[in-house]
Amino acid sequence: MHVVRRACAGVIKGTNNAFSAPVASSTTFNSIPSCLIAQRKYATEAAKPQAGAAKGRVVAVIGAVVDVQFEDALPPMLNALEVENRSPRLILEVAQHLGENTVRTIAMDGTEGLVRGNVCMDTGLPISIPVGPATLGRIINVIGEPIDERGPVQTDKYAPIHAEAPAFVEMSVKQEVLETGIKVVDLLAPYAKGGKIGLFGGAGVGKTVLIMELINNIAKAHGGYSVFAGVGERTREGNDLYHEMITSKVISLTDD
Repeated sequence: MHVVRRACAGVIKGTNNAFSAPVASSTTFNSIPSCLIAQRKYATEAAKPQAGAAKGRVVAVIGAVVDVQFEDALPPMLNALEVENRSPRLILEVAQHLGENTVRTIAMDGTEGLVRGNVCMDTGLPISIPVGPATLGRIINVIGEPIDERGPVQTDKYAPIHAEAPAFVEMSVKQEVLETGIKVVDLLAPYAKGGKIGLFGGAGVGKTVLIMELINNIAKAHGGYSVFAGVGERTREGNDLYHEMITSKVISLTDD
């Protein structure tokens, strides 16, 4: 089965991300000075090579690891490089500086057909993905391209996938229990709001079903938004989950 490395941003109405670091609620953000919120920077378009950008050439390909040599300045760590004349786009992320004007990168897609001498352009930015209301209910891959056959994401805001941790004033320090609406979970193993949760089990025991139920119940009880990321998932499983969410009304293709 084909395994894809993609970030499934099937964004639906849900919680303020119960599976990540605690972030202040919307009411808390209202009390934060606008100058602090303004520090978050958004780009108006996805990272693309600019005129005069540094140009390099592939010198080694070892599976998903690609070494690129530059003649001039090296791109910073985590910058995105784009391979020229490649369809679909192939993005390489800088992971290490090797010396001798060479960087080691990780390919965000298959490297079949990539050979030594292929030209790479530095985009000058980390990999960026679309953000905002237009992403609700959409599926995008790891480089921010929609893969749900519903056309481009209509937004003018893009955010890098790498960002600094939230400032202390943006974080909530309250200790609360997250009511999931699943009785056995709330009674025997309650979840801490803002904490991290791990579900471990064999194949077919219901891990993904439980996650989908959590998204659905928390959406109705708490509002907010949820992001489901499928990392290393089979394409078939991701496709089945997406259509199950549409059928069960967890994802709405018509609501704004």
